Amino acid sequence: MRFLINMNIPRDLVTLLKAYNHLSRHVGDIGMARAEDSAIVEEAKKNKEIIITHDLDYGHLLAFSGKSAPSVIILRIRNMRVEYILERILEALSKIEKALIEGAVVVIEDVSIRVRYLPIIKSK
Repeated sequence: MRFLINMNIPRDLVTLLKAYNHLSRHVGDIGMARAEDSAIVEEAKKNKEIIITHDLDYGHLLAFSGKSAPSVIILRIRNMRVEYILERILEALSKIEKALIEGAVVVIEDVSIRVRYLPIIKSK
């Protein structure tokens, strides 16, 4: 899988994900440290990457965009040590890989995972 890591996630996650054969970039390493969320979404979409963030704004931005890409993983965990982040992501991947490929907002918590497929369409 290909990941674009947001500024609020440790840069070391890039190296750790690459060790598991996941192509990864950190927004701070590609000149997007101060980029608007919408620009980061476009960058991820253009490069077929999944955004990993701690920022709930991405879920809202994608939910109301009407689009099915890019997917986003929102980390809502208490322990933000990079090793724990990696552990939670790797544990979750087998359960969420299909959703991420199809387009989804995935929330990974300490004890649960929630998946919402994109595009999210309002009920009438």
